[in-house]
Amino acid sequence: MTRMSGARERRVRTGGVELCVAELGDPGRPTLVLVHGYPDSKEVWSEVAPRLAERFHVVAYDVRGHGRSTAPRPLRGGFTLEKLTDDFLAVVDAVSPDRPVHLVGHDWGSVQSWEFVTVGRAKGRIASFTSISGPSLDHFGHWIDRRVKRPTPRRVGQLLGQGAKSWYIYLLHTPVLPELAWRGPLGRAWPRILERLEKVPGDGYPTPSLPSDAAHGTWLYRDNVRRRLRNPRADAHAHAPVQLITPLEDAFLSERLYEDLEQWVPRLTRRTLPAKHWVPRSRPDLMATWISDFVTSVETGRAEEVRPRGRYADRFGGQLVLVTGAGSGIGRATALAFAGAGARVLAVDRDAEAASRTAGEALRRGAVAAWAETVDVSDGQAMEKLAERITTGHGVVDVLVNNAGIGLGGSFFDTTTEDWGRVLDVNLWGVIHGCRLFGRRMADRGQGGHIVNVASAAAFQPSRALPAYSTSKAAVLMLSECLRAELAGQGIGVSAICPGFVNTAITSTARFAGADAEEERRLRQRTARLYGMRNYPPEKVAAAILRAVARDVAVVPVTPEARTAYALSRWMPGALRRIARVKPPV
Repeated sequence: MTRMSGARERRVRTGGVELCVAELGDPGRPTLVLVHGYPDSKEVWSEVAPRLAERFHVVAYDVRGHGRSTAPRPLRGGFTLEKLTDDFLAVVDAVSPDRPVHLVGHDWGSVQSWEFVTVGRAKGRIASFTSISGPSLDHFGHWIDRRVKRPTPRRVGQLLGQGAKSWYIYLLHTPVLPELAWRGPLGRAWPRILERLEKVPGDGYPTPSLPSDAAHGTWLYRDNVRRRLRNPRADAHAHAPVQLITPLEDAFLSERLYEDLEQWVPRLTRRTLPAKHWVPRSRPDLMATWISDFVTSVETGRAEEVRPRGRYADRFGGQLVLVTGAGSGIGRATALAFAGAGARVLAVDRDAEAASRTAGEALRRGAVAAWAETVDVSDGQAMEKLAERITTGHGVVDVLVNNAGIGLGGSFFDTTTEDWGRVLDVNLWGVIHGCRLFGRRMADRGQGGHIVNVASAAAFQPSRALPAYSTSKAAVLMLSECLRAELAGQGIGVSAICPGFVNTAITSTARFAGADAEEERRLRQRTARLYGMRNYPPEKVAAAILRAVARDVAVVPVTPEARTAYALSRWMPGALRRIARVKPPV
């Protein structure tokens, strides 16, 4: 049987059962108690616990009748919330007798943990509670009662929607059949079901105890659900700060269940993420980060309410977003836009000081966390080291924005091979490096993601003055289309963003082939003046990028001139070719 690597085990006896308790980390540090759900064992935390153990004393135990804990006899009446509370308090007394613990629960572990954090006899023993994918049965009962007694079309729709999601609860109340299914075909098929439907990595989880765990766990539902939903407690108020983590693609629970939670929880922190139900297995990196940040804020007295911010907060809150070329212009605006949606932001630029400024501003704009990294995207080895460092330190990137680029003007015959090499190294190879290194990790994780490649309207609008630049951006556009086709079956979207004339610093750093230093300076000033007169802000491009990721749009021409050129390239390409022959003003 798989066990948490490096864990110390002990046995705790309570109420006629013996609980298997695993510990990781330094017992002198704040204690976190992790409670698993149904039909899991404590091994559901085997990817989260080691990450948390770097900073905390981490405890996970097999709920009675699960994993390596014994089951009550008889089973009927042996899984009531009252008895589960006895078990929890016995574990807490054993592992942290002198200090309150920080509680984390997933699925039924969260359901029973709501009982712990709202009953009087556990008051003072819990410092904080993180709830993941599991409501309080008392709160749920009141939620149903309000919608039944005061129905509106919206409330009736919510009831019907959650009723459809709760189909499995009805089946678990039937006698004998659930046990036969779990000990037979369903138990054998469950690992494949998790892998295919929930996108849980096939890494040896669940453990071989699953059939008996699931069979015993049916009594969690039978002993508690109908009783509490019919007669919910009126005093189910939390006596500790609560962090609520809600996967927005949960097949079993609607986020609407938590609409009225503030009346029960005076100190509430809300987090959402686009994921399915089993996030301790599918997103252990993010779970560990959020749990760690919340516990630290409570320990240091800085606990604050966190609510979704901005239009896309539910989509990007807590996601890890990497933006190259983030020191200025479109990259900086994009990093700050994701920060405003509550993402974790990695600002990457070859200018270390500019990247640091963007990361600092991202924190002020609302980013959950922000870091600055320095790299030249054209350097393949440096990009490989960056990808390894980021994955090890922060996890797999959820959204990659390949934005870094340089400008190059001048005629084809004035453009040297060195000029071609530099513009293709940054504008094309920089994108290839990002897609290959970070996109591969997204695909291997199996939880989807999104890649944004910033191309240009020059990708589909030929110009006699921009042969090298236009070629590099046209290649980025085609690369994006090819990659989108390849990754579609893995839940990874790819978008090509094609701005037009945007007022950024690229005009002040652009090179002009065949021009001497004085002429190049003059051309830069003229180009910057023209772009300044157009004055299309990079923040609008950033907004288009967030919209493209949220809606999974393939190609996004941003400015009016870009949209016009894109339409002409599809329906009147000859017109664009004639426009391309016009010599630009000197």
